[in-house]
Amino acid sequence: MKSTIITALLLCISLAVESHQPNQRYYALADLAKAEVDRSASQARVFAKELLHLSTVEPKDWNYGNAVHFGNMVLGQVALREGDIDKAEEYLLKSGATEGSPQLNSFGPNMTLAKELLEANRSDAVLEYFDLCATFWKLSRGRLDEWRQQVNLGEIPDFGANLRY
Repeated sequence: MKSTIITALLLCISLAVESHQPNQRYYALADLAKAEVDRSASQARVFAKELLHLSTVEPKDWNYGNAVHFGNMVLGQVALREGDIDKAEEYLLKSGATEGSPQLNSFGPNMTLAKELLEANRSDAVLEYFDLCATFWKLSRGRLDEWRQQVNLGEIPDFGANLRY
């Protein structure tokens, strides 16, 4: 069932990505890159790099912060799957070094790569990532502080919905 849903999702996103409307492609690439991480790391990398490239073309677009965040997050996930934990940490920090976006500022950042790095016992970069995210996620309602405390205790927080955004 999950495989069928992912395949349908990829088809829908692919149609948007193949659109001749540049903004539609730009807006769809983050979802497509995220969906490809566990299916095809090489394809996820291609989409993430294109997303980051398009962000340089559209730096004033409302999606710029999302592009920086998700493009780097996906590249970090790919690096982690390829065994390059140091590179994954670099990409995590780059994903947090965004000015934010309407979505990131309200719902917060995606914590998937942070969680994966915690599972690999790499908490220093995750704690630094929390600090970076605090610059744009003013509506965290204390979640970043709570997660920071848990990580300092050697725990992996329940990131809840921040694993799905």
